[in-house]
Amino acid sequence: MAYQLMHHHHHHPYTTQTLVQSRTSFLPSNIRVSFPILHKPVRSKICKIARACYINPSNTNPIYESSTNIKPVGAIPSDDASTTIGPSNKSSTAIKDEVTSESSTSMGDLVKSPANDSPSYKSPVTIKGTLLNPTKDVVMSPDNESSTGVTPRIMNGPLTFRSMFRSNKNENYSTVNAVVTVKITSSINDNIDDWIGKTLKLEIVAAELDPKSGAEKERVKGSWRHRSQGLNEVKYEFEFEVPSDFGEIGAVLVQNDHHYEMFLKTITLERLRKDNVTITCNSWVHPAFKNHENRIFFTNKSYLPSQTPSGLKKLREKELKILRGDGEGVRETLDRIYDYDVYNDLGDPDKDPDLKRPVLGGKEKPYPRRCRTGRPKCEKDLLSESRATLLDDIYVPRDEAFSQVKSISFRAKTILAFVHGVLPSLETMLTDHEFQYFTAIDTLFNEGIHLPIQSKQTLENLPLRIIKAIGDTGKCLLRFETPQMTSRDHFSWIRDEEFCRQTLAGLNPYSIQLVMEWPLKSKLDPEEYGPPESEITKELVEQQIKGVMTLEEAIKQKKLFIIDYHDLLLPYVKYVRDIEGTTLYGSRTLMFLNQSEELLPVAIELTRPQANKQPQWKKVFTPSSEATGAWLWKMAKAHVLAHDSGYHQLVSHWLRTHCVTEPYIIATNRQLSAMHPIHRLLRPYFRYTMEINALARFALINADGVIESSFSPRKYSMELSSVAYEQWRFDLQALPADLISRGMAVEDPNAPHGLKLAIEDYPFAADGLIIWDAIKQWVTDYVNYYYTDANLVESDEELQGWWTEIRTIGHGDKKDEPWWPVLKTPEDLIGILTTIIWVTSGHHSAVNFGQYDFAGYFPNRPSIARIKMPNEDPTDEEWTIFLNKPEDSFLSCLPSPAQATKVMGILDVLSTHSIDEEYIGQVIEPSWEENQIIKASFNIFKAKLVELNGIIDRRNADETLKNRTGAGVVPYNLLIPVSKGGVTGQGVPNSISI
Repeated sequence: MAYQLMHHHHHHPYTTQTLVQSRTSFLPSNIRVSFPILHKPVRSKICKIARACYINPSNTNPIYESSTNIKPVGAIPSDDASTTIGPSNKSSTAIKDEVTSESSTSMGDLVKSPANDSPSYKSPVTIKGTLLNPTKDVVMSPDNESSTGVTPRIMNGPLTFRSMFRSNKNENYSTVNAVVTVKITSSINDNIDDWIGKTLKLEIVAAELDPKSGAEKERVKGSWRHRSQGLNEVKYEFEFEVPSDFGEIGAVLVQNDHHYEMFLKTITLERLRKDNVTITCNSWVHPAFKNHENRIFFTNKSYLPSQTPSGLKKLREKELKILRGDGEGVRETLDRIYDYDVYNDLGDPDKDPDLKRPVLGGKEKPYPRRCRTGRPKCEKDLLSESRATLLDDIYVPRDEAFSQVKSISFRAKTILAFVHGVLPSLETMLTDHEFQYFTAIDTLFNEGIHLPIQSKQTLENLPLRIIKAIGDTGKCLLRFETPQMTSRDHFSWIRDEEFCRQTLAGLNPYSIQLVMEWPLKSKLDPEEYGPPESEITKELVEQQIKGVMTLEEAIKQKKLFIIDYHDLLLPYVKYVRDIEGTTLYGSRTLMFLNQSEELLPVAIELTRPQANKQPQWKKVFTPSSEATGAWLWKMAKAHVLAHDSGYHQLVSHWLRTHCVTEPYIIATNRQLSAMHPIHRLLRPYFRYTMEINALARFALINADGVIESSFSPRKYSMELSSVAYEQWRFDLQALPADLISRGMAVEDPNAPHGLKLAIEDYPFAADGLIIWDAIKQWVTDYVNYYYTDANLVESDEELQGWWTEIRTIGHGDKKDEPWWPVLKTPEDLIGILTTIIWVTSGHHSAVNFGQYDFAGYFPNRPSIARIKMPNEDPTDEEWTIFLNKPEDSFLSCLPSPAQATKVMGILDVLSTHSIDEEYIGQVIEPSWEENQIIKASFNIFKAKLVELNGIIDRRNADETLKNRTGAGVVPYNLLIPVSKGGVTGQGVPNSISI
């Protein structure tokens, strides 16, 4: 289709030809050209608006001169009749009145000279014909030049109708310009949708109702003016004509007419003689054809439910209803629905009956709830949900996903690439291999393993720290970086003092507790498990502490400490021992704090319960200078370390941070509006946790996944975490309460942080309490700003609904426990929020980011013990083999090469910070920044965390603190708030994102 161009004075038709040219390549950056296509039946009244740009026809490159060379042109609709373009005999006002349409046409500014905005016109030109094809770039050029020697060109582009006549606007309206910033992602592959009229649509919502009618004020629709694209983002510009009595803007409704989802970063509303309004979105917006509901984005101003502006109350309720969903159907990728389900997706009975796993969640096996996906049940087990074949098939609410938005997504790809691209090759190559000597372990760090890699894409996603490509051979070299611990002291792992030091300053500082009762005794049923009394006697203890004090004095002076996994593990011993290639004991490890404040081992007790017609077997091992006793002691430590590794990974790490936090996130989105101040406080501490949890269910904690295949409890690993959850209490997740409950601290108003530590040189506790206090003060300032009256907490229906849902649904298996904190006052709320934020930040960082430094050299923290103790009912042959070459027995007890390399690779990735990690107290949220009081409180919080850097540096340099410094000792840096990217052994991110 084409236009026929005619000269107005002579009515002499030009011969026309169609030229295809790039839409904007011939325009300077400050000239914007586009054209809105109006789809109307043929011969209907339509509005034809065009821009005219004049260039020298003898040159393919445009020449831009003064305002006389770039002419704006008006337009009047008609049927088949000629349409006059130009001033004609009509004023601009007359043109405005005549240029109308049956449709609500969106049009932008006429092209103006860069030097002059005032309109000037060329002699009239007429356009005759039908509507321009919306899918083509058409430029008309007559064969003969006009008398002026220029060639008219017509380009397509939307023009704001009102902006053509700015001088005639009604004084009862004011112009509001809006800029929508969209993150460029892989889904945005070109801008064709924008050029054919499919773009974003915006409506402004008034904060208050009409005071006269009590009805909602009419929403103001925006007119799209312009699209510009930068390196990482696209900006859409809109214009609104807002009534003068519209009042404060409360929200913006967004409709995405593109064929793809878009990640909206911000909407900035620019108002004349008023402050700009910035709405922080950071959210995926679905295409309208997928879901007709417009997205609702509230301004950054926070409101309690009782303080919600009248014009926003319905929208506030509507948005929460959308996020809750109806609990039915399969969740789709673009959904934003938050709902609960049990852990019934870890097994895969349809693939193999041996991969069936019990449902976690319910009376039999209590557990926190996860996000509901709605996938169909397994055919062979109707209690189990079918497994996803790809990570992307595991639903998480769209805004909880980090893919494409941050480089943090690379870590997820790295884990999957390692699990699916490297582990199969490792298992094939190393299945029948054993470490024959300790030096063979060292080759993993200095020589590496040559592996075939099937996929180039897999190779690109592998961690460059440990995977090196070898030219174009299709092979790679798996070579691990030397962990910090062994790079400082290669033999530190052998020392008993280091074994004890790491209970205070290592990877799992949550298990050590003060001995407060004697004798040590099991609480399990003796008829099922055998005699409950420990064989660690008073006489043995006093002998091991060299008679410096009696047992009673040691207990009274708080000198005896224990790591007790006896009752947790003992019920699973007989089941785990049925699995080939592993074993298990119940264990107790007793330690003594000497006069130099050094923690030393006293004894290790290993117990096998009575089962399968075998009596109970129970032995106590102590440090020994005698050869046989020394090797038995080393092997007993290996067993205890394997127990501690499993407990750390399954309980201290997974259960107590990742798992228990997911219900908090779900309840926050279901019950607290996005404009609720507590929602906005918690949001940065919840980012990406649901996505990383989904990845864990997919590849790490699933049946026959990394955890089950490489850690001591094997297929019972997750079931064991359910048993541990029975002892979990929300009120004891607060760091001070946790320390007190383990006897590691007592309340003391005269001591720093109000606590006196049982061991002063307890690096995790000493540094952690500074972070705890900083978080608590920040939360206190924030809560007290919004809840100025205690009654506001109890009357906040959203807040009460949030806390009730966490207790009765998210952690519903513990809903009747008496220890749940009440929520009636600001002080109650401060305690609850401080606990949640501590868990996602300080607690998680303390047990996560040191994993490679402490467990990368696996003899220091073996993930599994594969054989029983040499003196447990040995045959003559077994005992002889041990006596002749105890090193072989020890190496056989440690993880196999396949297990070791699998765990080492995963720990390397889990210990890695992304380059754009958001660390605690570093990045202020926009809603906080816009409130000067909240901003000031955050800056105080930030300053305290900066101060902590210096405190930790000074402590690590203090030679009296032997758990932090000394020859070859790894300094305790895990709670230094900020880190660079990579494996650093320090840094406290806001949230659990790895």
